Parts: sequence; structure tokens; C-alpha cells
Amino acid sequence: MNALLIDAGNSRIKWALVRDGRFSPLLAAETTDIAALDGWLAKAPQIERVVASSVAGTTVERALGAALRRAGAPAAEFMQSTARASGVTNGYRQAAQLGVDRWVGAVAAWNLAGCYRAVCAVSIGTALTIDVVHHDGTHLGGLIAPSPTLMLQSLLRDTAGIASRAASTPASSRAKASRSDKSLKMLATDTRQAIELGCLSSAAALIDRTVTDVTRTLRSRPVVFVTGGGADAVAPLIRSACKRRDDLVLRGLAVLAGIPLRRGG
Repeated sequence: MNALLIDAGNSRIKWALVRDGRFSPLLAAETTDIAALDGWLAKAPQIERVVASSVAGTTVERALGAALRRAGAPAAEFMQSTARASGVTNGYRQAAQLGVDRWVGAVAAWNLAGCYRAVCAVSIGTALTIDVVHHDGTHLGGLIAPSPTLMLQSLLRDTAGIASRAASTPASSRAKASRSDKSLKMLATDTRQAIELGCLSSAAALIDRTVTDVTRTLRSRPVVFVTGGGADAVAPLIRSACKRRDDLVLRGLAVLAGIPLRRGG
């Protein structure tokens, strides 16, 4: 069976095809670039099922639906947050209030860890989210914070002095400063670099603090999965051991939809 999995986020759409239990390479485009998905669908093999999660809003969801119709593909089955699914129990009193991307990511992380380990599912996109699942499958809750990108945009928008100094720093100066001394990587020598490093360090520190607190409370270290468009910049600064899974939500969709995956597929 050929199943198309789609993760529509605030900034990007990710998708992958599962063919006979194996994932095709992950693809992505801006949410405004439905033409990229159209182009891929025009060349794709026959699709028998489409499963999606979306936090992008109705406009993007309608555009996705239109693209699928143009390609003659089945309508998308949009997943929703539920009280229980695939061995995981939702920790929210009102299950539907948990963002579907967080729910799907939490289910994916727990299942990827083998359904017996505590996990932290970390997503670094437009927002930074962390969700923790106990080894018994109980979702213990999570955190939401601004991503480094949002932090940076806020500082540049709402602080006149910082914004003007950041804008006046030549790119060549920033590059030279970043190469000059690798002994203190998290201390900057110009305003723009100070903002960027501060935002990235804040995100990494929040993740590390959460992992430490979860480890102390559960008396076992969780398996940490990191996904999202901002993971490339933040992951190298995270001190806790973590696994990069750019397809975390897509794999969660496969689990929730009962789409069989081969081991290592």
C-alpha cells in the first residue's frame, strides 16, 4: 500500500510516502508553497491513503485538499488529539486542547523508544514544545515556549536600541568575531551574534532543565527526540543525549493510522 503522510505546521509542510512499509525521503515546503506539493503529487505513484495532522489552519487545509483532488488522490484523514491511542494516555483533562502535532509527536516518541521507556518529544519550530511520556504510556504534560526565531524577532521588533545595534553590525565583522575565539563559544562580541546565541542557548537550556527535572522525578533518564526546522541550530547546544528525528510527527501518523512499518523502514 502507498500511503502519503502530511504534517502541516505553522511555517512548513512536511510529507513522505510510505511504500510497502518503508519511508521515502522526507520532503518539505513553506506552507504558502502548495505548488511544491502539487509538483510532487504529479510525479508520485498511485496513492491509496492520505493521513495528515495540521495546526496550520483552515486555509492551508483547504489548499491541501485541493492539491489532493487535482492529483486524483484520496481525501486526507486529519488526525485529532484523543484521550488514548496507540498505548499512550493523554495527560490533558480535555484531550482535544492538546495540539495535534504535540500529541502525534508524543505517540511517535513513546513507540519509537519501544513502548517501555520514558520519553521527551521536543519540537523546535515556530514554537518550542516539550512533551513527556512516562514509561507506562502516560502523557505527563508538557511546555510551550517561543522558539529561538520568535525570541529573535521579538527582540528586534520591540527593542529599539538592540535592533539598531544589531542592524549596524557588518556581516563580515560577525563572521570574523565568530572565528576569533572558540574557547567561549557562547559569548558574543557583537550585538547580532549576542542575540542569536542568547536565543539558541535559552532554548537548549530549557530542554536540558526539563530533561534533568524529569530524570530526577522519574528516577530514570528519558529518551529525548528532537524534531523541527530549528533543530539544526539548537541540537548542538543541548547537553542531554538526544536523537534527531525530523520525521517524528510523520511516524506518529503512521502509528496512529495503523500503517505498518518495517523495522528500520
